[in-house]
Amino acid sequence: MRPLASFISRILFIVSLAMVALAFVERVVNLFDFTLLRGTYTSSRLLELAAILMVFVIVILLRQIRDSLSKGAV
Repeated sequence: MRPLASFISRILFIVSLAMVALAFVERVVNLFDFTLLRGTYTSSRLLELAAILMVFVIVILLRQIRDSLSKGAV
């Protein structure tokens, strides 16, 4: 279970960073009156989704820390 959780947290972290980068690029492109996402998602919405994914990453990491501390204390 631990390697799977670690893998999932890494994937979610990479996806959230990609969403932040895409939001930044979308905002810059919008300054020139163009769009990459064709209005389906705004850059603020992408940042919201990236933040939600980061919350899940933090939860997974905190759970791993809790498990490792409880195993070390026993």
